[in-house]
Amino acid sequence: MSPQTNTAADAGTWQLGDLTVNRVGFGAMRLTGTAPFDRGVPRDREQSIRVLRQAVELGVNHIDTAAFYFSATRSANELINRALAPYPEDLVITTKVWPGRDPSGAWWWATPARLRGQVEENLRQLGRDHLDVVNLRVPPSRRTGSISEHFGALAELRDAGLIRHLGVSNVTSEQLIEAQAIAPVVCAQNAYGIGAASEDRALLRLCGELGLAFVPFFAIAGPGREAGPAPGDSKAVCAVASAHGASPAQVRLAWILQQGPHVLAIPGTGDPDHLVQNVAAGALRLSKEEMARLTSL
Repeated sequence: MSPQTNTAADAGTWQLGDLTVNRVGFGAMRLTGTAPFDRGVPRDREQSIRVLRQAVELGVNHIDTAAFYFSATRSANELINRALAPYPEDLVITTKVWPGRDPSGAWWWATPARLRGQVEENLRQLGRDHLDVVNLRVPPSRRTGSISEHFGALAELRDAGLIRHLGVSNVTSEQLIEAQAIAPVVCAQNAYGIGAASEDRALLRLCGELGLAFVPFFAIAGPGREAGPAPGDSKAVCAVASAHGASPAQVRLAWILQQGPHVLAIPGTGDPDHLVQNVAAGALRLSKEEMARLTSL
């Protein structure tokens, strides 16, 4: 592939409510360090700022972030504010609430009443008077229960003008339907990639049927999740990558984007070269045979 000529528009666009975004976006989790949160080595501040500005120059207009994306010395939201404010008119910033971290980095989960404080924290850090999209990130322990109280609290904040659109994250199909009955949902954000479970595939299909964006995270990392992809890759992925002159990561992103026109990619990186490669993956087209081979893994 020739990444120098590719932009985030090459994969097409989709709607988040009344907001149009290019299908290749950017995840901010890895801006703060070589590993997320308080692990790894802190990123060079100026490099992270350059990566954000370069992403926008390459056509990225959908950035996924959270107030809990911070290390001892870096905050993703504050880096976004420093790099991009005043924000381009077409830039959509998506954040998520329910998980939180105190100043020491310890995790906690908000009650419905404390979601407003998390929303306001994102507003302050990003320097905005409203948030474009807020996803309710469901904890692993609640994936079989109701999310109505928490989502209802976010719906009230939407009605109050603090939030423009609502989404859900780490949910089941049943929880998505439950949320939709409370207030309009524009996206569902779940872990998804090659080798995804049947339940995850069902949610992707449901989003397509409802006309909602499906936004997979860990599309490149897979089971490695926050730790990143495991060394090496499957022979099938490497063979497809070699045939296209691409990297395995680009093949995984291309496979994700070809799951449907409603699928948005948000690969994250703090490395300028990786950013260019991730954006270029939006122009990579896999054959039906290659898609079938990868899907069977």
